[in-house]
Amino acid sequence: MARRLSLQDFLTSHKHVVQVVLTRVRGSSPREAGTCMFVAAEGLWGTIGGGQLEYIAIDHARRMLKQHVISDTLDVPLGPEIGQCCGGRVEMSLAQMRQADRENAIAKTRAEAQALPHVYVMGAGHVGRALADLFQHMPVRCILIDQRAEELALCQADVEIRQSAIPEIDIAAAPAGSAFVVLTHDHALDFLLASAALQHGDAGYVGLIGSATKREKFRRWCRDHCDGLGTDRLICPIGAGGSRDKRPSVIAAFVAAEVIADLTSETAASAPARSTDLPETGKQPDAEGDTAGMISR
Repeated sequence: MARRLSLQDFLTSHKHVVQVVLTRVRGSSPREAGTCMFVAAEGLWGTIGGGQLEYIAIDHARRMLKQHVISDTLDVPLGPEIGQCCGGRVEMSLAQMRQADRENAIAKTRAEAQALPHVYVMGAGHVGRALADLFQHMPVRCILIDQRAEELALCQADVEIRQSAIPEIDIAAAPAGSAFVVLTHDHALDFLLASAALQHGDAGYVGLIGSATKREKFRRWCRDHCDGLGTDRLICPIGAGGSRDKRPSVIAAFVAAEVIADLTSETAASAPARSTDLPETGKQPDAEGDTAGMISR
């Protein structure tokens, strides 16, 4: 699989780079204060929000490189003057990077990467791999876990791949605030892993592929085999956003949006549990007539 270009790779490849930092944001803006972008004569790493604001910053940074200007500032109104309608105002600093600046930027980026929430995709079938394809582009650390090496080998996403004979151990070792999406090839394993995720206690999201019927079966199983473990925090069905399209990529899109919403929304933690009467996305009939997503995983 192709590895994404890191900031360290970018800075190593370019001798002269201008660091652009949003220093002050007033009103509505595409990005918040502190956001950075790195501009070389023939390269770019990061974004301050795109649009005309970003074009202005890139053009100014490249003029600085050409004219050997060490540092400068810009104050840009986000209105009709530049073809944007945010209505806010952005101040930014632009400075050619010294070696110390490069080292600090790399260290900061590494620290931010370490602090990213972990998303554990438990099952490397069709939906699991489609989720990995999406999460690789999001501000999370995605770990795709399966017992089957042949399924993991099919994943082309730039995420962590982990073959695990006892995946519940991976769940137990996960950091606080992690998200768990359970969609294995086996009902019994699904129940085992979903219960382990709920027992983790501080998960940011716990989702189980399936149906309202499967959720009820899991609730009874937890009552009988997990000392009455509560299932109120469980999301099942997952990705129930209104589409009945059962293609793995569509299911994954709804699930990824659901996970990111829970991980990034300050109100999500206190929101009421999702209704089990929502459309049951991504399901296929099993031998019992239930719909648990067996084929589409």
